[in-house]
Amino acid sequence: MPEMLMPVMAESIAEAEILKWMVKEGDTVTEGQMIAEIMTDKVTTEIPAPYSGKLEKILAPEGTVVQIKQAIAIIGDGAAASTPAPVAAPAASKPALKLGDDSQSATESATNSSYGMPTKAVALDFGNAAKAATSSSVKAAGTNKFGRPLAVPAARKMAREAGIDIMEVPGSGPNGRVGVEDVKDYVEVVSASTYGGTTVKPSAAPVVVAPAVTSSSSGGMTVPPPQYRTPKGLEHLETRTPLRGMRRVISNAMVASHLYTVRTLTVDEVNFTALVELRERLKPAAEKAGVKITYLPFIFKAVASALKAFPNVNSSYDEATGEVVHKQYFNIGCAVDTEAGLIVPVVKNVDSKSILEIAKSISDLAGKAREGKLAPDEISGSSFAVTNIGSAGSLLSFPIINAPDAAILGVHTIVDRPIVKDGQIVIGKMMYLSLSFDHRLIDGAEAARFVKHLTRLLENPDMLLLEAI
Repeated sequence: MPEMLMPVMAESIAEAEILKWMVKEGDTVTEGQMIAEIMTDKVTTEIPAPYSGKLEKILAPEGTVVQIKQAIAIIGDGAAASTPAPVAAPAASKPALKLGDDSQSATESATNSSYGMPTKAVALDFGNAAKAATSSSVKAAGTNKFGRPLAVPAARKMAREAGIDIMEVPGSGPNGRVGVEDVKDYVEVVSASTYGGTTVKPSAAPVVVAPAVTSSSSGGMTVPPPQYRTPKGLEHLETRTPLRGMRRVISNAMVASHLYTVRTLTVDEVNFTALVELRERLKPAAEKAGVKITYLPFIFKAVASALKAFPNVNSSYDEATGEVVHKQYFNIGCAVDTEAGLIVPVVKNVDSKSILEIAKSISDLAGKAREGKLAPDEISGSSFAVTNIGSAGSLLSFPIINAPDAAILGVHTIVDRPIVKDGQIVIGKMMYLSLSFDHRLIDGAEAARFVKHLTRLLENPDMLLLEAI
């Protein structure tokens, strides 16, 4: 019976969540008919039936996270179908990834998020007995069209930390894709071979995959996560909803930011009076060009200048290699509030765009975000982010870093406030800027100077014309 596989979305996407089946078992579908809605990272899309026939069996229920090229349904010609095996995770013996399934390997669920976030501590014991690595279910390691080995990100990281060439690890996933369990099995085989006198690749210590998402460490003790218990007699006053779709992705991203950044904050205020006047003068010309101009394009342009002046702010820390990655591109994420949750589309190459081009890019991306039509490459590749919490009336905030970026800028409400200028009390259009930054990469003084650079440009917006950006 023909199987419908989860289609390949992009090279970087290894899995997707089934949000909704638009047909039910027993329905007749036609080739090209949209039959399921899926989510990869924060991008929602519909997938079509690959051929016509009767939907005999749904293998991946709504809320299930499945690997790319994994069977999600059986479409036949209407004949009775045999009962299929349930959807499996990368390791053949593992059940499908489902919300709240604690039996699943924590490092496999790390691939549930673009951030590679683990859900429990996993250590590789190099003293364990070897497992058979030549199982009939194990395929030769697969490669993509570029010759790069097929492997989930968590497996690549584990192999690097263990000093193993990922190309040597047999993959049990679709097309030979290497999963976390494949690396663990390979390490155990290599480790066990030391007892037979065989030379093995050295590794300084057992590989430990990051701190637990479901627990934290304190004083050498593992502290279990807080457990919610319904107060006695109040059961009828509570409802429960599975954490799925956008909220699941946002939740993973927030925990990843908490675990993998050392977040701190610096705040400054900026006098927007001159920028308010400049924007008012430019609005008619922008409208003639079909662009609604806000303050964000000016802020983005100033940020690009500041990132060039302070390259540490335009960096990331590669947890797997222990290297600081300095970026020579200026792609700025713009947090957009949608009904489904917060999405951060990315305006690419801000340094080479005009104010009008930036304004149009922000408007187009925000519209796509609210309609759920963003493509995967439109929410990836940021080097910095800006969140306009002022649109919701906020006076000040402590933004959460969009990991793996090193920093995020909070933009707030412009308010009329008395200030002293040239010895006189006048009314200024004042706003607070808050910069959340990863203190591992950026010192406090450098962060303060970065914000001062922004303040100087935004208080004197004509200077943006003189900036070689």
